[in-house]
Amino acid sequence: MKEDTRWKVLVGLALVTLTLFLMTVHYLVFQDLHHLGIFFVGDLVFIPVEVLCVTLIIDQLLESREKQQRMEKLNMVIGIFFSRVGTPLLSRLSKADPCNLPLQRELEVSPADWTADRFRQARASLDVWKCKVDPAGIDRESLRTLLDGNEDFLLRIIENPTVFEHETFTELILAVTHLTEELKARDDLSILPPADIAHLEGDMERVYSRLVPEWLKYMEYLKNHYPYLFSLAMRQNPFDAKASVVVQ
Repeated sequence: MKEDTRWKVLVGLALVTLTLFLMTVHYLVFQDLHHLGIFFVGDLVFIPVEVLCVTLIIDQLLESREKQQRMEKLNMVIGIFFSRVGTPLLSRLSKADPCNLPLQRELEVSPADWTADRFRQARASLDVWKCKVDPAGIDRESLRTLLDGNEDFLLRIIENPTVFEHETFTELILAVTHLTEELKARDDLSILPPADIAHLEGDMERVYSRLVPEWLKYMEYLKNHYPYLFSLAMRQNPFDAKASVVVQ
C-alpha cells in the first residue's frame, strides 16, 4: 500500500473509531439508545445534502478561485517570457516573413484602437494567415545567441507546473526549446546545405505560428487587466516599424 493511501486509511479508521467511542460514551452517560438511534439516522439522512454542498458547490467555488490564482501566476510567467524572449524572437521572425504585410496591418493598431471587437477581428485574421519564414531574412547566429542565452530561463519555465495548464503556451515553449537545441547542435550556421536550411525553416515556422497567437492573447489580457503594461507592450510592438518605447 502506498504511503499516501495508508495515511488516508489510517485517518479514516481513526475517525470511525472516534465516532464509535463517542456514541458509547453518549449511551453510558444518558442510557438512551432510542434517541441515540434517532440522532444517528437523522445525521445519515442529511449526508447526501451535505455532500452536495461540500463537493458540488463549496469545492467548485474553491477550485474556481484556485484556478484563477494559478492563471494569474501563469500570466506573470508569460509576461516575463515575452519580455525576455518572446518579443525579440517575434520581431526577428516577423521581419523575415515575406507575407507579413496583411498581418502587420492587423496588428500594428494604435493602443487606443485595441477594442474587444478589434481583438476578435485580429484573432479571425490569424485563422486564414499563412505562416512563412524566409531563412535568408534571419541572422541565424544572432538567433542562436538570443535563444542560447535564455536556455536556462526556458528550462525554468518548463519546470513550472502551472505552465502545463495552458496547452498552447506549453506547445510554444517546447517549439522554442527545440529550435534552441537545433541551432546549438550546429557548429557553423553560415555554411549549411539547402536541405538543412529547409529543416531549420520548418522549426522557425513552427515557433512563429505559435508565437503570434500567444502574443495577441497576452496583449488582450494586458489590455483588460494592466493598461500600463499594455501601453509599454504596444510601444514595443514587433509588428509596428514605427513603434518607439519613448513616449512622444
